[in-house]
Amino acid sequence: MVQVKSALAAGVLLASAAYAVTPVVVDGADFVNAVSGARFQMIGVAYQPGGSAGYNPGSGTDPLSDEAQCLRDAILMQRAGINTVRVYNLDPMIDHTPCMSIFNAAGIYMVLDVNSPLPNESLNRAAPWESYNEDYMNRVFQIVEAFKSFPNTLGFFSANEVINEESDPSVPSYIRAVTRDIKDYIASHSDRTIPVGYSAADVRPLLADTFNYLSCNLEASAESKMDFFGLNSYSWCGDATFETAGYNILMEDFSSTTVPIFFSEYGCNEVEPRTFEEVGSIYSTPMTGVFSGGLVYEYTEEDNEYGLVTINDDNSIDLSQDYVNLMDQFNQIDLTALTQANSTATNLEAPTCESSMITSNLTNSFDIPERLSEISDLINNGVGGTWPTGTTEVTNTAEVATVRNPDGSELTGLELRVLPDDESNLPGENVSGTTGTAGPGTSTPSSTGTSSGGGSSPTGESAASSSKVNVDVLVLAALALGVWAQM
Repeated sequence: MVQVKSALAAGVLLASAAYAVTPVVVDGADFVNAVSGARFQMIGVAYQPGGSAGYNPGSGTDPLSDEAQCLRDAILMQRAGINTVRVYNLDPMIDHTPCMSIFNAAGIYMVLDVNSPLPNESLNRAAPWESYNEDYMNRVFQIVEAFKSFPNTLGFFSANEVINEESDPSVPSYIRAVTRDIKDYIASHSDRTIPVGYSAADVRPLLADTFNYLSCNLEASAESKMDFFGLNSYSWCGDATFETAGYNILMEDFSSTTVPIFFSEYGCNEVEPRTFEEVGSIYSTPMTGVFSGGLVYEYTEEDNEYGLVTINDDNSIDLSQDYVNLMDQFNQIDLTALTQANSTATNLEAPTCESSMITSNLTNSFDIPERLSEISDLINNGVGGTWPTGTTEVTNTAEVATVRNPDGSELTGLELRVLPDDESNLPGENVSGTTGTAGPGTSTPSSTGTSSGGGSSPTGESAASSSKVNVDVLVLAALALGVWAQM
């Protein structure tokens, strides 16, 4: 009974705390707002300052460890219209509360990889049975513990691009095993369900089979089914079209999806500066009937030259023309159409797994690897340690770093806009920053996508529904408190 009282009390605290976003859940082939049921689409970016080479566990730093850096970047992401950020390499031993609170206040969700490029911190595609062990899963569960209590944790990637032409055919079965274990750990140790999915390389001969294997329903191991599917695709380059980029083929391949699909990376840089014309297709029909948005690769300029911004040694920021072009494209999205509920998608059920679904050299056996007893012990008892309990109030919102436009002019007056309860960021939420004139990158968002006056709008709903959602939360909190008081 003590555990029940604690869970209800935690719900009351969550309802009364200052937070911007409502957790997102999976409903059929859509992400939806857990309170309102409105559809959620990712308008996102990948975020790994320093690149994978910058990941150094034990150093006390990772992409979400520096409060000042997170404030600086959250402001610029919020201004660009970002509502979702993907972070690849994280140290679970660091307290990420300040940074997660900043992004939460900005209305920005996080999709987090549980793996890293270091040895035994991801599945070995050549011999997955060697890397699926207690030490590996212990670190995976630590990542879950480090982020499960934040409402803006949207989901976890159980693996990234492990399946390719060189991978062992059995890899998909081990991805399902890891997915199963993460979901069971969340069920045992989290107050809410957090989706778990896979991020795939755009290897067309294997793509359909990868999706079919991971997304079908397996009665003997239902929890091993992925909750969502991300695709790292760079097929739209320069002045490509819906057809020449092969987006029409992707639509055909995934037209019967029963889980949310999105671009976990996109943004070809073969032609520079990038104009991001694909945004117009990703966030309009017919693609919005199948895809749930995407994540542009990537926020910071690294050796591969995909950056939207350059971080200088003095922590000042130079915006690239890519940043300006992407912001302009996001501002043209019809936000009202984007967030309309899709009853057809939410009523879909996954097909039963059958060997006939697999036509490539991937395994067509659905015998998922048995869980090791040591991993079962971790799931039953937890990984131990002191973990964050949730977001905190954000009071420092003014940008202190120097930010320059592509033409070298300084962008001043930047500030984080702390969104009211149950709101996620949308293009046009943050219009701070001036150069003394109109300046670059100042186009206004589609008039059909925001509330009157260019103000904020709740996640997937009109501004008028915000008060209703808040009342619903308070009512749930009151009911929970009443039940708790009687125990």
